[in-house]
Amino acid sequence: MTLTKQQREALRLKYSGRCAYCGCELGQRWAADHILPVVRDWVNGGCQYPERDTFENLTPACLSCNTIKGSLSLESFRKVIGGFIRSLNRDSTQYKFAKRYGLIEEIERPVKFYFELCQNTTNTKTTSISS
Repeated sequence: MTLTKQQREALRLKYSGRCAYCGCELGQRWAADHILPVVRDWVNGGCQYPERDTFENLTPACLSCNTIKGSLSLESFRKVIGGFIRSLNRDSTQYKFAKRYGLIEEIERPVKFYFELCQNTTNTKTTSISS
């Protein structure tokens, strides 16, 4: 779905100009991510779930979160993020070295997305604009 400038701005402001997943401030470049993935077929065109390609199923995402999430469900995305510490300890010499020198402190806790933290606050601006 192609967003109008007005829709894109409304989507950007959905979480006060922040990524719905990590909460970082959105810069000039950001993505309109499908919360429920549409799973695009880049070879043949189209997508697996065209009914999900709606404005209501979109959320603002920084490019890093959008890239890592790809076509994952929210729970699969959460599991991927939750596994980062394990993979860093397994694969990254720099990470292990920084940890050895006390520059990194690992904290085990559930992965919460920014939009989940915003659900209980009243200062989150939500806007819906139809096509």
